[in-house]
Amino acid sequence: MIIADPHNPKAQAMGEKLTELLPEDIDLPSDFVVVLGGDGFLLRTVADRGLQNTYLGLNAGHLGFLLNDVTIGPDLVDALTQRTWRVHRHRLLEANITLVDGSTKRRLAINDIYLERSTGQAARMRLSIDGQLVVDGLVSDGLVFATALGSTAYAYSAGGQPFHPALDMLQVTPICPHSPRLTPFALPPSARAQVEVLHHEWRPVRAVADGRGMEGVLSVEVGLSDTELVSLAYLPSHDFTRQMLRKIVSP
Repeated sequence: MIIADPHNPKAQAMGEKLTELLPEDIDLPSDFVVVLGGDGFLLRTVADRGLQNTYLGLNAGHLGFLLNDVTIGPDLVDALTQRTWRVHRHRLLEANITLVDGSTKRRLAINDIYLERSTGQAARMRLSIDGQLVVDGLVSDGLVFATALGSTAYAYSAGGQPFHPALDMLQVTPICPHSPRLTPFALPPSARAQVEVLHHEWRPVRAVADGRGMEGVLSVEVGLSDTELVSLAYLPSHDFTRQMLRKIVSP
């Protein structure tokens, strides 16, 4: 199956060319999805299609950190025909979110789950890790919880350290912290973070999981899932270390 971002002309052109070049009798796995677009479109496609599939992302966007940088041509066709890709399985973030109306929501994310202020008022939050209080009343624009994959995205823009995608860890990055000046930090994969939104009546906070948001957050518990994995396929030419050094560390 080939899915191209309908809002991305480059992705559409790449998808059409790939379809033309692939043999009609090519035997790809039924759960194998080729995705053409940017990182955000890949995240949305996984959310829409489910974790039962394996996703091969082809970069038709800008940074494309989660994707393969390829030219649509014979080499790509050979790689797909001969099934020379490698599959990497990454644990997802899992958040249990309690809203001010008393309802609870479960959200999964490949990259990050972040809390951000919903209005001009700064958020005020109480952060604990594994039940241990870290800060009681962090005044900031929000908090980003990221996987190693997601550490190169919003968390990095917010001042967090980028981590190699092969690492299994939870990253915590404050967004524009005012008081106290909490530094970004990383935790082992077993860690669980708890956040309580303080004064939510006049300092409302929303939660966003891989770009999908919800308003009216009261509290959140977040950590790496023990069971939910995403399967991402990469061609032989792809190298995570080179990708990180070239696109993130020294672009």
